[in-house]
Amino acid sequence: MPKIKTRKAVTKRFTVTKKKKVIKRTGGQDHFNARESGNTKRNKRRDSQIAKADQKNIKKFIPYA
Repeated sequence: MPKIKTRKAVTKRFTVTKKKKVIKRTGGQDHFNARESGNTKRNKRRDSQIAKADQKNIKKFIPYA
């Protein structure tokens, strides 16, 4: 059986931590941030965790995770 190719788009967007959690960068950070309140800007800096139901599918595309 051949090796499973890594989905490059998935590896660029998601990270698997040591505790096997899948995290991603919060969306909407690139532009139009001047109008956001300070709380919103601060919250956008944090990475967000993926729902458990989706983690299984994402890990499938990252064979080394």
